[in-house]
Amino acid sequence: MATGELSEAQLKLATDLELEMMADMYNRMTNVCQKKCIPAKYKEPDLSKGEAVCIDRCVAKYLEIHDRIGKKLTTLSQQDEATMKKLQETQMAPPK
Repeated sequence: MATGELSEAQLKLATDLELEMMADMYNRMTNVCQKKCIPAKYKEPDLSKGEAVCIDRCVAKYLEIHDRIGKKLTTLSQQDEATMKKLQETQMAPPK
């Protein structure tokens, strides 16, 4: 197996972890936006227009920030990988 390939078990683990993280993000977003936008004691069974708009904006912001953080972490991970590769190449190079 090549270094860049994942075994079936590793792929399943990565998939399960990603699913768990997405479920956690969804639960956190739901809790945060509900607390922010819907009063604890409500009088009507349906959302008011203001509550619906608040939830829509809250979810949009939450997802945007989640996306930004993911992109930043990916960039940092790639930079770390490149740095480690250069470090390994430097250590492997014969002394002058």
